[in-house]
Amino acid sequence: MIGAIVSAIIIGAIVGALARLILPGKQNMSIGLTLIVGIVAALLGTLIAQMFGWADTKGIDWIEHILQLVLAVIGVAIVAGSAKGSGGPRGRTTT
Repeated sequence: MIGAIVSAIIIGAIVGALARLILPGKQNMSIGLTLIVGIVAALLGTLIAQMFGWADTKGIDWIEHILQLVLAVIGVAIVAGSAKGSGGPRGRTTT
């Protein structure tokens, strides 16, 4: 159990960082948020890979890792896009 949590954190950090490198432009996200998105993508990717039987291969599970990376890119794009949209004018506006 502890090993699974530690590996999810490590893989999540790597996948989250790679996702930010793949996406063009600057993402206004903290390192912690990147880690959370990466961990969620790693866990979802593993769950989906296990459902389709892609997680139990000999050697490195490339399909599982690619799926995790794709999910992380989607997650970073969604989180970074929602952060950009919330930066509008604050307070009262005069007309």
